[in-house]
Amino acid sequence: MSVVGRNIPHDSAHGHVSGESIYIDDIPPARNELLVDFLGSPVAHGKLKKIDFSSKEAIPGLVAVFTHKDLEHNLFGPILQDEILLVEEEIMFIGQPIVVIAAETREAIAKAKKAIKLVIDELPATLTINEARERNQYIDKTYTISRGNVDEALAGANHVIEGTLVVGGADHFYLESQAALVYPGENDQLVIHSSTQAPSEVQHVAAHLLGLKQNQVVVITKRMGGGFGGKECQATHPAVMAALVAHKLKRPARIVYIKDDDMKFTGKRHPFQNDYKVAFDDDGAIKALKAELYADGGAFNDLSTAVLGRALTHIDNAYYIPDIQVVGRICRTNLPPNTAFRGFGGPQGVITIENIMEEIAAYLGKDPLAVRRANLYGLEDRNTTPYGQIVENNTLWRLFDELEHSSDYHKRYDEVKKFNARSKTHIKGISLTPVKFGISFTNKMLNQANALVNIYLDGTVQVSTGATEMGQGVNTNIKMLVADELGIEPDQVIVMATSTEKNNNTSATAASAATDLNGSAAVNACHKLKENLADVAARHFASREIGIGAYSERIAFENGLVYDRRRPDLKVTFKDLVSMAYRERVSLGERGYYATRGIDFDWSAGKGCPFLYYTMGCAVSEVTIDRFTGDMSVERIDILMDVGKSINPGINRGQVTGAFIQGMGWLTTEELRYTAGGELLNYSPTTYKIPNIQDVPLVFNVDFIENYNTPNVRGTKAVGEPPLLLGISVWTAIKHALSFISGEELPCLSAPATNEEILNRITYFQLAGEAGGNGKASGTAAAAMVGWPNGGDGKLRQVSASAARSKSARAGAKSREGAQSRR
Repeated sequence: MSVVGRNIPHDSAHGHVSGESIYIDDIPPARNELLVDFLGSPVAHGKLKKIDFSSKEAIPGLVAVFTHKDLEHNLFGPILQDEILLVEEEIMFIGQPIVVIAAETREAIAKAKKAIKLVIDELPATLTINEARERNQYIDKTYTISRGNVDEALAGANHVIEGTLVVGGADHFYLESQAALVYPGENDQLVIHSSTQAPSEVQHVAAHLLGLKQNQVVVITKRMGGGFGGKECQATHPAVMAALVAHKLKRPARIVYIKDDDMKFTGKRHPFQNDYKVAFDDDGAIKALKAELYADGGAFNDLSTAVLGRALTHIDNAYYIPDIQVVGRICRTNLPPNTAFRGFGGPQGVITIENIMEEIAAYLGKDPLAVRRANLYGLEDRNTTPYGQIVENNTLWRLFDELEHSSDYHKRYDEVKKFNARSKTHIKGISLTPVKFGISFTNKMLNQANALVNIYLDGTVQVSTGATEMGQGVNTNIKMLVADELGIEPDQVIVMATSTEKNNNTSATAASAATDLNGSAAVNACHKLKENLADVAARHFASREIGIGAYSERIAFENGLVYDRRRPDLKVTFKDLVSMAYRERVSLGERGYYATRGIDFDWSAGKGCPFLYYTMGCAVSEVTIDRFTGDMSVERIDILMDVGKSINPGINRGQVTGAFIQGMGWLTTEELRYTAGGELLNYSPTTYKIPNIQDVPLVFNVDFIENYNTPNVRGTKAVGEPPLLLGISVWTAIKHALSFISGEELPCLSAPATNEEILNRITYFQLAGEAGGNGKASGTAAAAMVGWPNGGDGKLRQVSASAARSKSARAGAKSREGAQSRR
């Protein structure tokens, strides 16, 4: 019986429930261990003139302090080497580390933070995308993807709308804060236990900044208490600070951020501000799209280049756009460097086109689903992305057909219209949105992995890969793949802690590709082991039965037995075969390697095939909004996903539901609020609102279609990130609801659509209607009454600008008119 396809528990399920799972801060303190923390900048931008250490000598338990002068190097970065770990002169964001503190107690650290005096000349800070654009403050270069003649298509179009969509950031809100524990060894060697998605990244950065060779540093990751991208690159900072202490003082060193500091001083999901201009026909089919995407990269690049790249390659989402030009820039602001977050720029691109779909539908007075269908990628033609990759194994049409039926979409759509026509207190909205998410790192070199599989004499197996477990179930998937290959039960396999000593030069666990890459490498290692064992089995069976010959290709591994396919009565247990192989001096440990084939991309041309395949899905969300308070509730969610052939359906279901709710939170409740000086205000669960159980609807349906994904291991598809983008359906359902009261305006909306944001929009539409007239005049008057400025307001959360168009001009309009934008 195949192991793949079974529902077996997550390999850490029992440990999580019983409290036995070990995280960094659960490791008992070592003798002579030191605690590590840092003193960061109190200002967003400034010049560090002096550090006064004169009062630190009187603090009991304070052992040492370190600055940038104690590092061998201070410049690093995963793409561009533009980031410094410890401030030298220019301060770039609040909380940027200046002094590393090593002490024997937390009380000593707290006193040291107060005793050390910083002399800083504060400078004007850039805190918004608008400010960065006005001051021409950018990171990296301009990136472009284009096809056709956009300007010509816009000039000849029946209808054109334009606007700006403002999309907010979000905190990762992992339960385990950034943490590292470092043990010094002989010959300046270090062993770093790090809560990181990228052990090799931590190894490389620690060695570089401390002036060590990479083979002197071993990084181990047993598990993380959540990551979501926030521990892909930013785990290097605490790890290196602890490593600096351990290296200099030759004592174990532990650093664990408190939750407040973790939220205040680490990077977030990138806020985006996307300008767009779109041309379409009377059916809503898009003829041309011109877009400029501006990402808030924060103070340094981190992974912003790659995040922007994924936004550019996902602005098409599930839709064929014949003429398109999309340009992207990264804005430099004085905020902590923004970083990877589940979806990695894809969500910010996809929400832009889904916003456009809703506005086209409102403009034409059509069901938004009809507009989406008019633009879906085709099966035989209209199936090439703007960057030149063919959308193969396209299940979008099947997903649409099945979900429309199973969710009763059309009946519910009619019921929403009837409800809104009669209700004076509430409005409803419903939306079906798709996702087409590319799977692979867009940087070709990262699409590789290695694995080590060791078989022991009792028939049990240990597996080591570069994948890191953060709750998503990658270790369970790999365990099942290995067990399936060797024909044994999963409980005979253990996936070991990730270590750079066993798996070298590994890619981060990211891009939804961990199982694809590391699972494939483990399977390849098993192939080598099976070849070794099959030779032994064939010789064994030939020695027992005269005339059958020793044919290793006929040997099968199944249900703990090894047998000859033509003579199934000739069999031996897997355990006994392992013993035979050992006695014959046959290798019982092999390394597997995997590199994704057929992918490449040239950013200088904006063309290529960056993805091995696409994961696809659809969701229908229905919402109800209180007209007087802006309170929004999600009434029902229906999700249908194509995840290929599931390795573990239960784990996939958990990933789908969790990702969707996380996406919904990003777009409805998780608003980041800052002071005028750039200090984060909501840095705890009391003020930063992730979704809670009351936000989950009573009706929440999740289903999958049957589909075998030929390019990938065991026909599977990645599922970690794509369902998050289906949370956009909640946001578009809110936008759909607002279309019933927007009067002469298109139903513009920014993200997140908090209750306050919704109420502001409702109030705006009401005041615009009362002000009378169409378009810009009434819109400006209403904006003034609501309190929205005409230009940039200097806040980190900015009001969305979107297209405005008179409804009287929509019906059957043939001539192109100038679209009006408003803030």
